[in-house]
Amino acid sequence: MNGDLTDGRITLRLIKFALPLMIGNVLQQFYNLADTLIIGRVLGTDALAAVGSSYTLMTFLTSILIGLCMGSSAYFAIQFGKKDYEALNHSIFLSFVVIGIFTVVLNIFVFASMGWIIRVLQIPLEVQGLAEKYLACIFAGLAAVFLYNFFANVLRAVGNSVVPLIFLGISVVLNIFLDILFVILFGRGVWGAAAATVLSQYVSGFGIMIYYFWKIPLLRIKKRHMRWDVTMLREIFSLSFLTCLQQSVMNFGILMVQGLVNSFGAVVMAAFAAAVKIDTIAYMPVQDFGNAFSTFVAQNYGAGKRERIRQGIRSSLIFVFFFCMLVSFLVCLFAKPLMEIFIRVENIDVIQTGVGYLRVEAAFYFGIGLLFMLYGYFRAVGKPGMSVVLTICSLGTRVALAYMLSDIPAIGVTGIWAAIPIGWIFADFVGVYHYFKMNREDAI
Repeated sequence: MNGDLTDGRITLRLIKFALPLMIGNVLQQFYNLADTLIIGRVLGTDALAAVGSSYTLMTFLTSILIGLCMGSSAYFAIQFGKKDYEALNHSIFLSFVVIGIFTVVLNIFVFASMGWIIRVLQIPLEVQGLAEKYLACIFAGLAAVFLYNFFANVLRAVGNSVVPLIFLGISVVLNIFLDILFVILFGRGVWGAAAATVLSQYVSGFGIMIYYFWKIPLLRIKKRHMRWDVTMLREIFSLSFLTCLQQSVMNFGILMVQGLVNSFGAVVMAAFAAAVKIDTIAYMPVQDFGNAFSTFVAQNYGAGKRERIRQGIRSSLIFVFFFCMLVSFLVCLFAKPLMEIFIRVENIDVIQTGVGYLRVEAAFYFGIGLLFMLYGYFRAVGKPGMSVVLTICSLGTRVALAYMLSDIPAIGVTGIWAAIPIGWIFADFVGVYHYFKMNREDAI
Protein backbone atom coordinates (compact mmCIF):
# COMPACT_ATOMS: atom_id res chain seq x y z
CA MET A 1 0.00 0.00 0.00
CA ASN A 2 1.47 3.36 -0.99
CA GLY A 3 -1.62 5.44 -0.22
CA ASP A 4 -1.07 5.84 3.51
CA LEU A 5 -1.89 9.47 4.40
CA THR A 6 -0.99 9.03 8.07
CA ASP A 7 2.64 10.06 7.58
CA GLY A 8 4.75 12.30 5.34
CA ARG A 9 4.44 15.99 4.46
CA ILE A 10 0.79 16.86 4.84
CA THR A 11 0.22 19.54 2.18
CA LEU A 12 2.25 17.69 -0.45
CA ARG A 13 0.48 14.38 0.21
CA LEU A 14 -2.94 16.04 0.10
CA ILE A 15 -2.29 17.87 -3.17
CA LYS A 16 -0.78 14.74 -4.73
CA PHE A 17 -3.85 12.73 -3.68
CA ALA A 18 -6.33 15.45 -4.74
CA LEU A 19 -4.80 16.13 -8.17
CA PRO A 20 -6.16 12.96 -9.86
CA LEU A 21 -9.62 13.75 -8.45
CA MET A 22 -9.44 17.22 -10.02
CA ILE A 23 -8.25 15.86 -13.38
CA GLY A 24 -11.05 13.27 -13.30
CA ASN A 25 -13.68 15.97 -12.87
CA VAL A 26 -12.18 17.98 -15.74
CA LEU A 27 -12.38 14.86 -17.94
CA GLN A 28 -16.02 14.38 -16.95
CA GLN A 29 -16.85 17.99 -17.83
CA PHE A 30 -15.04 17.62 -21.15
CA TYR A 31 -17.11 14.54 -21.94
CA ASN A 32 -20.37 16.32 -21.03
CA LEU A 33 -19.51 19.16 -23.43
CA ALA A 34 -18.51 16.74 -26.21
CA ASP A 35 -21.67 14.64 -25.73
CA THR A 36 -23.89 17.75 -25.85
CA LEU A 37 -22.10 18.97 -28.97
CA ILE A 38 -22.52 15.64 -30.82
CA ILE A 39 -26.19 15.23 -29.91
CA GLY A 40 -27.09 18.87 -30.58
CA ARG A 41 -25.22 19.23 -33.87
CA VAL A 42 -25.96 15.77 -35.33
CA LEU A 43 -29.41 14.84 -33.97
CA GLY A 44 -30.92 18.31 -33.54
CA THR A 45 -32.80 20.23 -30.89
CA ASP A 46 -35.52 17.62 -30.22
CA ALA A 47 -32.92 14.98 -29.39
CA LEU A 48 -30.98 17.44 -27.25
CA ALA A 49 -34.19 18.40 -25.41
CA ALA A 50 -35.01 14.72 -24.82
CA VAL A 51 -31.56 13.96 -23.43
CA GLY A 52 -31.43 17.21 -21.46
CA SER A 53 -34.82 16.59 -19.85
CA SER A 54 -33.57 13.17 -18.70
CA TYR A 55 -30.29 14.51 -17.36
CA THR A 56 -31.65 15.86 -14.06
CA LEU A 57 -33.20 12.48 -13.22
CA MET A 58 -30.01 10.56 -14.04
CA THR A 59 -27.96 13.05 -12.01
CA PHE A 60 -30.30 12.49 -9.06
CA LEU A 61 -30.17 8.67 -9.33
CA THR A 62 -26.41 8.72 -9.78
CA SER A 63 -26.00 11.03 -6.77
CA ILE A 64 -27.84 8.46 -4.62
CA LEU A 65 -25.41 5.69 -5.58
CA ILE A 66 -22.38 7.98 -5.29
CA GLY A 67 -23.56 9.13 -1.85
CA LEU A 68 -23.91 5.54 -0.62
CA CYS A 69 -20.46 4.60 -1.94
CA MET A 70 -18.84 7.80 -0.63
CA GLY A 71 -20.32 7.30 2.83
CA SER A 72 -19.01 3.73 2.97
CA SER A 73 -15.56 4.89 1.91
CA ALA A 74 -15.28 7.05 5.05
CA TYR A 75 -15.67 3.88 7.12
CA PHE A 76 -13.12 2.07 4.92
CA ALA A 77 -10.60 4.90 5.37
CA ILE A 78 -10.99 4.80 9.17
CA GLN A 79 -10.31 1.04 9.22
CA PHE A 80 -7.35 1.51 6.88
CA GLY A 81 -5.95 4.17 9.21
CA LYS A 82 -6.26 1.70 12.09
CA LYS A 83 -4.45 -0.92 9.95
CA ASP A 84 -7.37 -3.26 10.74
CA TYR A 85 -7.48 -5.02 7.37
CA GLU A 86 -9.82 -7.75 8.61
CA ALA A 87 -12.47 -5.17 9.55
CA LEU A 88 -11.77 -3.30 6.31
CA ASN A 89 -12.33 -6.38 4.13
CA HIS A 90 -15.41 -7.37 6.11
CA SER A 91 -16.89 -3.86 5.73
CA ILE A 92 -16.14 -3.86 1.98
CA PHE A 93 -18.06 -7.14 1.60
CA LEU A 94 -21.06 -5.90 3.61
CA SER A 95 -21.19 -2.58 1.74
CA PHE A 96 -20.90 -4.24 -1.66
CA VAL A 97 -23.78 -6.63 -0.94
CA VAL A 98 -26.12 -4.02 0.57
CA ILE A 99 -25.51 -1.26 -2.00
CA GLY A 100 -25.56 -3.87 -4.78
CA ILE A 101 -29.00 -5.10 -3.68
CA PHE A 102 -30.23 -1.51 -3.44
CA THR A 103 -28.98 -0.86 -6.99
CA VAL A 104 -30.91 -3.88 -8.32
CA VAL A 105 -34.11 -2.77 -6.55
CA LEU A 106 -33.66 0.80 -7.83
CA ASN A 107 -33.15 -0.50 -11.37
CA ILE A 108 -36.31 -2.61 -11.24
CA PHE A 109 -38.26 0.38 -9.89
CA VAL A 110 -37.16 2.84 -12.58
CA PHE A 111 -37.84 0.36 -15.39
CA ALA A 112 -41.29 -0.47 -13.98
CA SER A 113 -42.12 3.22 -13.48
CA MET A 114 -41.01 4.49 -16.90
CA GLY A 115 -44.39 5.97 -17.88
CA TRP A 116 -44.87 7.63 -14.50
CA ILE A 117 -41.35 9.09 -14.63
CA ILE A 118 -42.01 10.59 -18.07
CA ARG A 119 -45.14 12.31 -16.70
CA VAL A 120 -43.44 13.57 -13.52
CA LEU A 121 -40.58 15.08 -15.51
CA GLN A 122 -43.20 16.94 -17.60
CA ILE A 123 -41.35 16.09 -20.79
CA PRO A 124 -43.04 17.79 -23.78
CA LEU A 125 -45.20 15.48 -25.87
CA GLU A 126 -43.14 16.01 -29.03
CA VAL A 127 -39.98 14.58 -27.45
CA GLN A 128 -41.49 11.95 -25.14
CA GLY A 129 -40.76 9.12 -27.58
CA LEU A 130 -37.10 10.09 -27.83
CA ALA A 131 -36.81 10.52 -24.06
CA GLU A 132 -38.33 7.08 -23.45
CA LYS A 133 -35.84 5.45 -25.84
CA TYR A 134 -32.96 7.24 -24.14
CA LEU A 135 -34.08 6.41 -20.59
CA ALA A 136 -34.82 2.76 -21.41
CA CYS A 137 -31.19 2.32 -22.41
CA ILE A 138 -29.47 4.63 -19.93
CA PHE A 139 -31.21 3.00 -16.94
CA ALA A 140 -29.35 -0.22 -17.83
CA GLY A 141 -26.14 1.55 -16.81
CA LEU A 142 -27.04 2.04 -13.13
CA ALA A 143 -25.28 -1.21 -12.18
CA ALA A 144 -22.14 0.03 -13.95
CA VAL A 145 -22.36 3.35 -12.07
CA PHE A 146 -22.47 1.35 -8.84
CA LEU A 147 -19.50 -0.89 -9.78
CA TYR A 148 -17.22 1.98 -10.79
CA ASN A 149 -18.09 4.27 -7.89
CA PHE A 150 -17.92 1.51 -5.29
CA PHE A 151 -14.46 0.26 -6.20
CA ALA A 152 -13.20 3.78 -6.98
CA ASN A 153 -14.20 4.84 -3.47
CA VAL A 154 -12.56 1.74 -1.95
CA LEU A 155 -9.30 2.61 -3.71
CA ARG A 156 -9.53 6.29 -2.72
CA ALA A 157 -10.19 5.27 0.89
CA VAL A 158 -6.80 3.53 0.96
CA GLY A 159 -5.13 6.54 -0.67
CA ASN A 160 -5.11 5.47 -4.35
CA SER A 161 -6.72 8.17 -6.48
CA VAL A 162 -4.70 7.46 -9.64
CA VAL A 163 -6.26 4.13 -10.69
CA PRO A 164 -9.87 5.48 -10.56
CA LEU A 165 -8.68 8.37 -12.76
CA ILE A 166 -7.18 5.95 -15.31
CA PHE A 167 -10.41 3.96 -15.63
CA LEU A 168 -12.47 7.17 -15.78
CA GLY A 169 -10.20 8.42 -18.56
CA ILE A 170 -10.66 5.16 -20.47
CA SER A 171 -14.43 5.47 -20.05
CA VAL A 172 -14.52 9.09 -21.29
CA VAL A 173 -12.39 8.40 -24.38
CA LEU A 174 -14.37 5.24 -25.20
CA ASN A 175 -17.66 7.10 -24.67
CA ILE A 176 -16.76 9.83 -27.15
CA PHE A 177 -15.51 7.23 -29.67
CA LEU A 178 -18.73 5.19 -29.34
CA ASP A 179 -20.83 8.38 -29.60
CA ILE A 180 -19.20 9.10 -32.96
CA LEU A 181 -19.60 5.45 -34.03
CA PHE A 182 -23.22 4.92 -32.95
CA VAL A 183 -24.66 8.40 -33.51
CA ILE A 184 -22.76 9.72 -36.53
CA LEU A 185 -21.69 6.59 -38.46
CA PHE A 186 -24.46 4.11 -37.57
CA GLY A 187 -27.24 6.70 -37.18
CA ARG A 188 -28.70 5.11 -34.05
CA GLY A 189 -30.01 8.41 -32.64
CA VAL A 190 -30.56 8.98 -28.92
CA TRP A 191 -30.49 5.22 -28.28
CA GLY A 192 -26.98 5.17 -29.73
CA ALA A 193 -25.89 8.01 -27.44
CA ALA A 194 -27.29 6.16 -24.42
CA ALA A 195 -25.73 2.86 -25.52
CA ALA A 196 -22.34 4.56 -25.89
CA THR A 197 -22.59 5.85 -22.32
CA VAL A 198 -23.73 2.52 -20.87
CA LEU A 199 -21.06 0.43 -22.63
CA SER A 200 -18.26 2.76 -21.56
CA GLN A 201 -19.59 2.73 -17.99
CA TYR A 202 -19.50 -1.07 -17.89
CA VAL A 203 -15.94 -1.11 -19.25
CA SER A 204 -14.78 1.19 -16.44
CA GLY A 205 -16.94 -0.60 -13.83
CA PHE A 206 -15.75 -4.12 -14.60
CA GLY A 207 -12.23 -2.88 -15.32
CA ILE A 208 -11.74 -1.28 -11.92
CA MET A 209 -13.35 -4.28 -10.18
CA ILE A 210 -10.93 -6.68 -11.92
CA TYR A 211 -8.02 -4.41 -11.00
CA TYR A 212 -9.10 -4.41 -7.36
CA PHE A 213 -9.25 -8.21 -7.07
CA TRP A 214 -6.14 -8.80 -9.19
CA LYS A 215 -3.76 -6.12 -7.99
CA ILE A 216 -4.59 -5.65 -4.28
CA PRO A 217 -4.28 -9.05 -2.57
CA LEU A 218 -4.27 -7.45 0.89
CA LEU A 219 -7.87 -6.31 0.33
CA ARG A 220 -9.07 -9.48 -1.34
CA ILE A 221 -12.36 -10.76 0.10
CA LYS A 222 -12.01 -14.21 1.71
CA LYS A 223 -14.70 -16.63 2.85
CA ARG A 224 -14.21 -15.55 6.48
CA HIS A 225 -15.22 -12.00 5.54
CA MET A 226 -18.53 -13.13 4.03
CA ARG A 227 -20.70 -12.91 7.13
CA TRP A 228 -23.26 -10.52 8.54
CA ASP A 229 -22.32 -8.16 11.34
CA VAL A 230 -25.30 -6.08 12.43
CA THR A 231 -23.21 -3.60 14.46
CA MET A 232 -20.78 -2.93 11.62
CA LEU A 233 -23.63 -2.77 9.11
CA ARG A 234 -25.41 -0.18 11.27
CA GLU A 235 -22.27 2.00 11.38
CA ILE A 236 -21.73 1.73 7.62
CA PHE A 237 -25.42 2.37 6.91
CA SER A 238 -25.37 5.50 9.08
CA LEU A 239 -22.46 6.96 7.11
CA SER A 240 -23.81 5.85 3.72
CA PHE A 241 -27.43 6.86 4.21
CA LEU A 242 -26.65 10.30 5.60
CA THR A 243 -24.10 11.03 2.86
CA CYS A 244 -26.69 9.90 0.31
CA LEU A 245 -29.29 12.14 1.98
CA GLN A 246 -26.86 15.07 1.80
CA GLN A 247 -26.38 14.53 -1.96
CA SER A 248 -30.16 14.28 -2.50
CA VAL A 249 -30.93 17.43 -0.48
CA MET A 250 -28.26 19.28 -2.45
CA ASN A 251 -29.82 18.32 -5.77
CA PHE A 252 -33.33 19.17 -4.55
CA GLY A 253 -32.22 22.65 -3.43
CA ILE A 254 -30.58 23.29 -6.79
CA LEU A 255 -33.81 22.30 -8.57
CA MET A 256 -35.82 24.77 -6.46
CA VAL A 257 -33.47 27.65 -7.32
CA GLN A 258 -33.61 26.65 -10.99
CA GLY A 259 -37.40 26.91 -10.89
CA LEU A 260 -37.17 30.47 -9.52
CA VAL A 261 -34.61 31.43 -12.18
CA ASN A 262 -36.95 30.10 -14.89
CA SER A 263 -39.65 32.53 -13.74
CA PHE A 264 -37.46 35.49 -14.80
CA GLY A 265 -37.56 34.52 -18.47
CA ALA A 266 -35.26 33.33 -21.23
CA VAL A 267 -32.49 35.95 -20.79
CA VAL A 268 -31.93 35.11 -17.12
CA MET A 269 -32.27 31.36 -17.83
CA ALA A 270 -29.60 31.50 -20.54
CA ALA A 271 -27.28 33.63 -18.40
CA PHE A 272 -27.71 31.33 -15.40
CA ALA A 273 -27.12 28.18 -17.47
CA ALA A 274 -23.83 29.51 -18.87
CA ALA A 275 -22.62 31.17 -15.66
CA VAL A 276 -23.29 28.08 -13.55
CA LYS A 277 -21.04 26.02 -15.86
CA ILE A 278 -18.22 28.54 -15.35
CA ASP A 279 -18.95 28.77 -11.62
CA THR A 280 -18.90 24.98 -11.18
CA ILE A 281 -15.62 24.56 -13.05
CA ALA A 282 -14.08 27.42 -11.01
CA TYR A 283 -14.75 25.90 -7.59
CA MET A 284 -14.55 22.24 -8.66
CA PRO A 285 -10.88 21.91 -7.54
CA VAL A 286 -11.73 22.87 -3.95
CA GLN A 287 -14.62 20.39 -3.99
CA ASP A 288 -12.18 17.65 -5.00
CA PHE A 289 -9.68 18.89 -2.43
CA GLY A 290 -12.44 18.61 0.19
CA ASN A 291 -12.95 14.95 -0.75
CA ALA A 292 -9.19 14.33 -0.53
CA PHE A 293 -9.11 16.13 2.83
CA SER A 294 -11.93 13.85 4.03
CA THR A 295 -9.88 10.72 3.25
CA PHE A 296 -6.86 12.26 5.00
CA VAL A 297 -8.89 13.01 8.13
CA ALA A 298 -10.57 9.56 8.14
CA GLN A 299 -7.27 7.67 7.87
CA ASN A 300 -5.65 9.74 10.63
CA TYR A 301 -8.78 9.55 12.76
CA GLY A 302 -8.60 5.76 12.51
CA ALA A 303 -4.88 5.86 13.35
CA GLY A 304 -5.57 8.06 16.39
CA LYS A 305 -3.32 10.87 15.10
CA ARG A 306 -5.33 13.85 16.37
CA GLU A 307 -2.46 16.34 16.20
CA ARG A 308 -1.75 15.41 12.57
CA ILE A 309 -5.42 16.10 11.78
CA ARG A 310 -5.11 19.56 13.34
CA GLN A 311 -1.96 20.23 11.34
CA GLY A 312 -3.78 19.04 8.22
CA ILE A 313 -6.67 21.40 8.90
CA ARG A 314 -4.30 24.36 9.19
CA SER A 315 -2.37 23.43 6.03
CA SER A 316 -5.58 22.78 4.09
CA LEU A 317 -7.16 26.07 5.16
CA ILE A 318 -4.11 27.99 3.96
CA PHE A 319 -4.11 26.16 0.62
CA VAL A 320 -7.87 26.58 0.09
CA PHE A 321 -7.76 30.26 1.07
CA PHE A 322 -5.02 31.24 -1.37
CA PHE A 323 -6.42 29.06 -4.15
CA CYS A 324 -9.90 30.59 -3.74
CA MET A 325 -8.49 34.12 -3.67
CA LEU A 326 -6.65 33.48 -6.94
CA VAL A 327 -9.68 31.94 -8.66
CA SER A 328 -11.96 34.71 -7.30
CA PHE A 329 -9.66 37.36 -8.75
CA LEU A 330 -9.46 35.65 -12.16
CA VAL A 331 -13.22 35.02 -12.46
CA CYS A 332 -14.09 38.60 -11.45
CA LEU A 333 -11.50 39.99 -13.87
CA PHE A 334 -12.42 37.78 -16.83
CA ALA A 335 -16.16 37.35 -16.18
CA LYS A 336 -17.19 38.95 -19.49
CA PRO A 337 -14.79 36.98 -21.76
CA LEU A 338 -15.75 33.79 -19.94
CA MET A 339 -19.45 34.42 -20.63
CA GLU A 340 -18.63 35.13 -24.28
CA ILE A 341 -17.27 31.58 -24.62
CA PHE A 342 -20.83 30.29 -24.21
CA ILE A 343 -22.94 33.25 -25.37
CA ARG A 344 -22.73 35.15 -28.66
CA VAL A 345 -21.37 38.68 -28.20
CA GLU A 346 -24.52 40.26 -29.65
CA ASN A 347 -26.60 38.89 -26.72
CA ILE A 348 -25.53 41.76 -24.47
CA ASP A 349 -28.31 41.36 -21.89
CA VAL A 350 -27.51 37.68 -21.35
CA ILE A 351 -23.78 38.38 -20.99
CA GLN A 352 -24.31 41.26 -18.55
CA THR A 353 -26.67 39.17 -16.41
CA GLY A 354 -24.16 36.32 -16.34
CA VAL A 355 -21.30 38.68 -15.47
CA GLY A 356 -23.35 39.99 -12.54
CA TYR A 357 -23.87 36.43 -11.29
CA LEU A 358 -20.19 35.48 -11.62
CA ARG A 359 -18.88 38.55 -9.80
CA VAL A 360 -21.23 38.05 -6.86
CA GLU A 361 -20.40 34.33 -6.52
CA ALA A 362 -16.66 34.63 -7.18
CA ALA A 363 -16.19 37.19 -4.41
CA PHE A 364 -17.11 34.47 -1.88
CA TYR A 365 -15.42 31.33 -3.24
CA PHE A 366 -13.57 30.82 0.04
CA GLY A 367 -17.01 30.32 1.62
CA ILE A 368 -17.75 27.30 -0.56
CA GLY A 369 -14.15 26.07 -0.20
CA LEU A 370 -14.44 26.06 3.59
CA LEU A 371 -17.85 24.39 3.36
CA PHE A 372 -16.46 21.51 1.28
CA MET A 373 -13.76 21.02 3.94
CA LEU A 374 -16.41 20.94 6.67
CA TYR A 375 -18.49 18.39 4.73
CA GLY A 376 -15.43 16.17 4.37
CA TYR A 377 -14.31 16.60 7.97
CA PHE A 378 -17.61 15.65 9.61
CA ARG A 379 -18.07 12.69 7.25
CA ALA A 380 -14.54 11.48 8.07
CA VAL A 381 -14.96 11.54 11.86
CA GLY A 382 -18.21 9.60 11.72
CA LYS A 383 -20.57 12.59 11.99
CA PRO A 384 -22.24 12.60 8.54
CA GLY A 385 -25.43 13.92 10.11
CA MET A 386 -23.62 17.22 10.63
CA SER A 387 -22.84 17.35 6.91
CA VAL A 388 -26.57 16.97 6.22
CA VAL A 389 -27.32 19.78 8.69
CA LEU A 390 -24.80 22.06 6.94
CA THR A 391 -26.31 21.21 3.55
CA ILE A 392 -29.79 22.05 4.83
CA CYS A 393 -28.45 25.30 6.37
CA SER A 394 -26.77 26.30 3.12
CA LEU A 395 -29.54 25.34 0.72
CA GLY A 396 -32.40 26.30 3.04
CA THR A 397 -30.94 29.78 3.47
CA ARG A 398 -30.24 30.02 -0.25
CA VAL A 399 -33.76 29.03 -1.32
CA ALA A 400 -35.58 31.12 1.32
CA LEU A 401 -33.53 34.27 0.69
CA ALA A 402 -33.63 33.80 -3.08
CA TYR A 403 -37.44 33.86 -3.05
CA MET A 404 -37.59 36.73 -0.54
CA LEU A 405 -34.96 39.02 -2.07
CA SER A 406 -35.88 38.44 -5.71
CA ASP A 407 -39.44 39.52 -4.90
CA ILE A 408 -38.17 43.02 -3.99
CA PRO A 409 -38.31 45.12 -7.21
CA ALA A 410 -35.16 47.10 -6.38
CA ILE A 411 -33.15 43.86 -6.01
CA GLY A 412 -34.77 41.45 -8.47
CA VAL A 413 -32.66 38.62 -9.86
CA THR A 414 -29.55 39.85 -8.01
CA GLY A 415 -31.28 38.58 -4.87
CA ILE A 416 -30.97 35.02 -6.19
CA TRP A 417 -27.26 35.50 -6.86
CA ALA A 418 -26.67 37.03 -3.39
CA ALA A 419 -28.61 34.28 -1.61
CA ILE A 420 -26.15 31.61 -2.75
CA PRO A 421 -22.98 32.87 -0.97
CA ILE A 422 -25.04 33.97 2.05
CA GLY A 423 -26.11 30.32 2.35
CA TRP A 424 -22.46 29.19 2.15
CA ILE A 425 -21.37 31.63 4.86
CA PHE A 426 -24.22 30.77 7.22
CA ALA A 427 -23.40 27.05 6.91
CA ASP A 428 -19.71 27.85 7.48
CA PHE A 429 -20.51 29.59 10.78
CA VAL A 430 -22.64 26.64 11.91
CA GLY A 431 -19.95 24.13 10.89
CA VAL A 432 -17.05 26.00 12.51
CA TYR A 433 -19.07 26.42 15.72
CA HIS A 434 -19.72 22.67 15.89
CA TYR A 435 -16.08 21.90 15.09
CA PHE A 436 -14.87 23.94 18.08
CA LYS A 437 -17.63 22.48 20.24
CA MET A 438 -16.43 18.96 19.37
CA ASN A 439 -12.85 20.05 20.02
CA ARG A 440 -13.74 21.32 23.49
CA GLU A 441 -15.46 18.02 24.24
CA ASP A 442 -12.26 16.25 23.05
CA ALA A 443 -14.13 14.36 20.30
CA ILE A 444 -11.20 15.16 18.02
